[in-house]
Amino acid sequence: MSWSAILAELERKRAFSRGMGGEERLTKHHGSGKLDARQRAAALFDEGHYTEIGGLAANRSEGSDAPAPADGLIAAFGLIHGKPALAGIEDFTVLAGSIGDAGSAKRYRLAQLVRQERVPLVFMLEGAGHRLTNNHGTPSPNDLQALVELSGLVPMVCLVMGASAGHGALTAPLSDFVVMTQAASMFVAGPPLVKAALGEVVTKEELGGPAVHVVQSGVAHRLAEDDAAALALARDWLAYVPGNCIKGGDTGRRALERILDLVSPDPRIPFDMRQVLAELVDAGSLFEIQPDHGGAMVAAHARLGGQSVAILANNPAVGAGAIDAAAARKATRFMRVAQDFGLPMIFLADTPGVLPGTASEKAGALRHAADMFAAQHRLTVPKIHVTLRKAFGFGSSVMAMNPFDGQTLNLAFPAVTLGAMPAQSGGQSAGLDDAHRARIAAEQAASAFEMAGRMVFDDVIDPRELRNALLDGLMLANNRLPKG
Repeated sequence: MSWSAILAELERKRAFSRGMGGEERLTKHHGSGKLDARQRAAALFDEGHYTEIGGLAANRSEGSDAPAPADGLIAAFGLIHGKPALAGIEDFTVLAGSIGDAGSAKRYRLAQLVRQERVPLVFMLEGAGHRLTNNHGTPSPNDLQALVELSGLVPMVCLVMGASAGHGALTAPLSDFVVMTQAASMFVAGPPLVKAALGEVVTKEELGGPAVHVVQSGVAHRLAEDDAAALALARDWLAYVPGNCIKGGDTGRRALERILDLVSPDPRIPFDMRQVLAELVDAGSLFEIQPDHGGAMVAAHARLGGQSVAILANNPAVGAGAIDAAAARKATRFMRVAQDFGLPMIFLADTPGVLPGTASEKAGALRHAADMFAAQHRLTVPKIHVTLRKAFGFGSSVMAMNPFDGQTLNLAFPAVTLGAMPAQSGGQSAGLDDAHRARIAAEQAASAFEMAGRMVFDDVIDPRELRNALLDGLMLANNRLPKG
């Protein structure tokens, strides 16, 4: 034996792993506009540098009928924004990215390292689920159980970059931030199994494409045009996680002069809350979550004075800001992430309440709104509430307008209208005459000062003071804020 022979054999094994699915399959993969698994890893980590682990997994398959370099899963660690992170990337060019026995152990190893070192985990999915040829005689560690145990401990990002089925696809709903590309789809079982089991003929896009999971189900948070855009979104989202925060230059106090033009004091006139948020937060820092799902609610990460915050705001441009089932589910999930990672919660309320009607009741709006109410009540992070114009019934409660309920600050604009329900519609349903409805409307219009007089609101502010008031609230909560 000699070192030259030993090292030559090591290099040969490494070359087998680096070869992935072979030149023909890699060329076909690249031809569909996708990056291969190792290119995806390089694009995720700073300066394209990463260290692979488990690269020699399944090397003994080299001479078999189904060679599996790295067992179809690239596991790696490197820096993202200068901080360590781990990643698992399914390699579709190797046996359709299916999960082999070695790959299953590698997935568990990733989760183990993430928990041990307390670093973010990024998974990239494009695979067929568990491999039918796996040896089930010796049970391997269950990576899904490991992922559940990571929930709330470390940030988990999932990028779906092609078709993802079965076991692999379950990584997405267990993650904190999920992105799908235009070429992505995910499902419990793919079209062939659906046809065999149910007789239903459906394409993978119809079954679980972006139109399903970004818009309707809400499993995914954002849609990206391609791999590069998805990877950029992953890096951007991680920049809001405490300990990984990137602060811009716009951190000072300033009046919001445009807000009086954007927001009419008349609660019947809609406005786009996104425009208000863009004015409010540090320049260029607004990062919306699920913009295509539950549109009556805006959920966004942002920075205020350089501090990462989480914002929930009703959007009067969509159904007057009424909270439907999708909006409530979105808000509840978003609050869980904020709570897990210690992000201050800011609530901006402008809503007629929970959406009524047959369709809303069948969708479970009442139950999902109750879940949202419980989630905001259980928050232990700093929370600041501002009522902008209207907040009726249970809608005000789910948006954290509950006095003496742990708010750092509870504020209102001077033209707010509050009550069990709007005077006009509520008066009609109660059979009140015009005089009674007019009296109730007048009382509701004076709600801001009436409530401030009873310490329901800590203060009534000029809308132009909104940013500065929120900065003051964050200053008060400084001892509880995560340090980036």
